[in-house]
Amino acid sequence: MSTPAKPARSGGASAIGWVLTIGLNVVAPILTYNTLTEDHGWSEFSALLLSSAWPVLDTAIVAAWRRKIDEFAVVTLVFLVITAVVSLVGAHTARALLVKDSCVTGLFGLLCLATLLAPRPLMFYFGRKFATDGTPESTAWWNGMWQYEGFRSTMRTMTLVWGVAYVAEALVRVALAYVLATKTMVTLSPVMIYGVLGALGVWTAWFGKRRAAEGARRQAEAEAEAAAAAAATA
Repeated sequence: MSTPAKPARSGGASAIGWVLTIGLNVVAPILTYNTLTEDHGWSEFSALLLSSAWPVLDTAIVAAWRRKIDEFAVVTLVFLVITAVVSLVGAHTARALLVKDSCVTGLFGLLCLATLLAPRPLMFYFGRKFATDGTPESTAWWNGMWQYEGFRSTMRTMTLVWGVAYVAEALVRVALAYVLATKTMVTLSPVMIYGVLGALGVWTAWFGKRRAAEGARRQAEAEAEAAAAAAATA
């Protein structure tokens, strides 16, 4: 059975989706947090909680636009709640904030590993979020790819790697928070967060293309063998 071709992406829908995702999940929270803490004297906790409203707005806009809340949005909301709860519980010191921040990424890693026991792993839903433009045609194509063993194996392997990487990253950052000066960790912590994310993103793109190429090669070989068998019996 041949793999169905990926439908053409809607350029406008894809561009709007990326602008919303990056603007409301990355740019707006950082600007809000820095503005409130540096210019208005807000506490780190209050600024963090208000900054978390932007990703919630993103989820609401996407839900209204697509008329549905997908699994990616649910995971985002869950981690916003976890981040808020973790930030408010326990000691309110700079070192404690660094440790709590590490715990959140560690929880994400554990969630990745836990979903390996679910019918579909977490990277399947993350892949659908970023590899499609969200239209019904592209969503249906992505969902239909699950029937292929190679695709299922790829999603599970990606989920395993992301889970292990984030658990390891969290453990390292927690250890460094107690070894290095707080001022040093304030600079190093985001570098580690985005460094790991960037490395995983590059690896994921490379691994996905490699698996796709392998799948295309196996499909071509199977079609060639079928054609040879048909010719031999003709």
